[in-house]
Amino acid sequence: MAGEYQEMAASVPPALKAITLTHVRYPRGDRLGLFLAWVSLIPVFISLGGFVSHFMFRRELQGICFALGLLLSQILNELIKHSVAQSRPAYCELLETCDSHGWPSSHAQYTFFFATYLSLFVLRRSTASRVTAALSWPLAFLTMLSRVYLGYHTVPQVCAGAVVGLVCGAIWYWVANTILVEYFPMIEESAIGRWLYIKDTSHILDVLKFEYDNARAARKKVATD
Repeated sequence: MAGEYQEMAASVPPALKAITLTHVRYPRGDRLGLFLAWVSLIPVFISLGGFVSHFMFRRELQGICFALGLLLSQILNELIKHSVAQSRPAYCELLETCDSHGWPSSHAQYTFFFATYLSLFVLRRSTASRVTAALSWPLAFLTMLSRVYLGYHTVPQVCAGAVVGLVCGAIWYWVANTILVEYFPMIEESAIGRWLYIKDTSHILDVLKFEYDNARAARKKVATD
């Protein structure tokens, strides 16, 4: 009997767990749900499409600090979640991807950190930069809405995430641009900084115009040489 039981146990497949990075579910046929499911992936788009490509093509210290702040914010989110240990909505169990705690919402915290830091950074920059930063706020609120609408969080959970993200974004902006910025010249001049072409252009108010003017000047110089 014991041998039969062991055989049956061996034949049962192990419990499987999905990687939920892009595993977002919505009610079949619900177009608003489909739209909000894509909205819910904004943190993934920002991380992979934004910061990875930004580092590859720009090598900006300000962008590196921005990404580091977001990473630290998400680590803090996990610590708070495990400390508070508040369950997600009951409906979330039907989605089969809710095996973590829900307070505060990491999506809301991420997008509000992003919107806060970006807005503070572009306050003294060009109008186009300020418009771009302003667009991050509707996306942050839509992300909050998506997490509630799709059943992954309650309203208090996304509101808590938004508050934590906003506060962390403001604090990290102050840290990066008051304390860490003092080390930017040293990092630029370091061996690894020169090897990777890491730079800081945060002192230039309109980087786009600065690079455009310098590119045109360099092209004219090449043409006349």
